[in-house]
Amino acid sequence: MALVELSTTGGRATFRLAGSRISGVVSLRALTVGTALALATFAVFCLGITTGDYPLTLTEVVPALFGVGDPGTLLVVQELRLPRALVGLLVGAAFGISGAVFQTMTRNPLASPDMIGVIAGAQTAVVAGIVLGFGAGLGTQVLGLLGALVAALLVYVLSQGRGATGYRIVLIGIGVAWMCTSATDYLLAKAMPFEAQKAAGWLVGSLNERGWQHVRPLALAMAVLLPATLLLGRWLRTLQLGDAIATGLGTPVARTQLALLVTAVGLAAFGTSAAGPILFVALIAPQIALRLTASATPPPLVSALTGALVVVTGDLIARHVLPDDHLPVGVVTGVLGAPVLLWLLARANRTGSGG
Repeated sequence: MALVELSTTGGRATFRLAGSRISGVVSLRALTVGTALALATFAVFCLGITTGDYPLTLTEVVPALFGVGDPGTLLVVQELRLPRALVGLLVGAAFGISGAVFQTMTRNPLASPDMIGVIAGAQTAVVAGIVLGFGAGLGTQVLGLLGALVAALLVYVLSQGRGATGYRIVLIGIGVAWMCTSATDYLLAKAMPFEAQKAAGWLVGSLNERGWQHVRPLALAMAVLLPATLLLGRWLRTLQLGDAIATGLGTPVARTQLALLVTAVGLAAFGTSAAGPILFVALIAPQIALRLTASATPPPLVSALTGALVVVTGDLIARHVLPDDHLPVGVVTGVLGAPVLLWLLARANRTGSGG
């Protein structure tokens, strides 16, 4: 018996999980794009593992991923390089789907966790833990989640006064982001030199020295939050029509918004805690996915695959541009993402799509 029942008609594919009520509809174009992105991501993922002081070939790396190869190759691949690659993959996917949810909920292409203060709140909480020892026993994942939730709650409360339009949320979010950034700068100014150096290295957004201790909590969070976000994704299109229309179509608006906010913030927070605030991934990945699939809204799963491809490609570029200086991946995504942000700003101003 098939685990997934799939049928196609009119350029769309309908799927249903056997033995459950979980079903959905996806365009064949989105399915094709998603498959291509998954294959491209796996190819770059494997290519990244070949790079290092001990060079390997793809014919050595791919079998080693499945436990086949000589002991030396298995050690290099599975213990030294695979954790870094997995963190990049999972962080990119987390940022991509989080950005897609925020942009769809606010109906604004500029709304992403790094633009509206969510990631800034996470980084302030983590830096406070490093510099002040505040909640040090909780770990960066929990601190990042708490900081992101506080920042998101602040944006949500402040944006409710005169109607929570997408443009108003972005403007308030930018203010909250700068407030958190100022707090982070103050903490760094008070820090001891070794504390400031440790925090500064994390703040750039880097996959350097990432191990299995970073993979496990991130993978667990993704295993919980990713399916929850995809299940809630069926309400995203109705929410984009406005609260009144969504309510008329039977969408529980308040509960759905809260649930989506929690999952999107959680994804951004755990991603930030694992690798630091890798800039612009959550902003550009949904926009790339939107244009590749020609959808009305950024498709969450395709956005996740796009985000994963952006991060693993950025990390591969970073290691080849300055191989001896361990260039952080956040520098590469920042350089590539800034022009995209300027283009989105110009387009929003020209078309009046700022919300």
